[in-house]
Amino acid sequence: MDSVLSFLLEASAWVLPALLAITLHEAAHGWAAWKLGDDTAYRLGRVSFNPLRHIDPMGTVVVPGLLLLMKAPFLFGWAKPVPVDFWRLPSPRRDMALVAIAGPAVNLAQAYIAMLLYHALPYFGVWVGGWLAMNLENAILINLILCVFNMLPLPPLDGGRVAVGWLPLVLARPLARLEPYGMVILLVFMLAVPLAAQTLGWSFNPVAEILSPLVSGLQDILLVLAGHSR
Repeated sequence: MDSVLSFLLEASAWVLPALLAITLHEAAHGWAAWKLGDDTAYRLGRVSFNPLRHIDPMGTVVVPGLLLLMKAPFLFGWAKPVPVDFWRLPSPRRDMALVAIAGPAVNLAQAYIAMLLYHALPYFGVWVGGWLAMNLENAILINLILCVFNMLPLPPLDGGRVAVGWLPLVLARPLARLEPYGMVILLVFMLAVPLAAQTLGWSFNPVAEILSPLVSGLQDILLVLAGHSR
């Protein structure tokens, strides 16, 4: 019974941070596109910070839930993509980059807000404060991972679209042509390469090797800005 209660407590501390991190990321794309001139997402009711409007049953509920149940070393998920018609934007290349960067920016903001909220934990007592601390820790971790992961310069990730929008055309065009294959390339490096390395007796995950120091460095910077000593 204690193990069940412990699991439920841990799971409950992941639900809200994961839901907000994944869904508000998409809402930010829709909001940025709307403000820049494309009201496609707005007309569909997707410019909303209500997470329920952005939930994808598989990506927001099933996949993160299974990873949590299996005690996976990482949590991954997605929301329903926000539709954006980039050709309705005044400057499609520039504005595509601005719309793309809005999602990771909101994740960064959520991580920073969670760090600021740490200062209020002593007012909630041991039990409630402990559970809130777990929520805040998870919010920081999830949002920083999503921020850094999505800024990898590979379409269709946000970082890829930022690169396509800001690089000279001679570099942007070949990068943009990778978009149909981007997720396949990511899956190869996230799953196939680590699995192949494991069969050879190696421990190697190229995506984790890239993300880990970036997430750690970004966390250190935000902690200082939020008034926490290291």
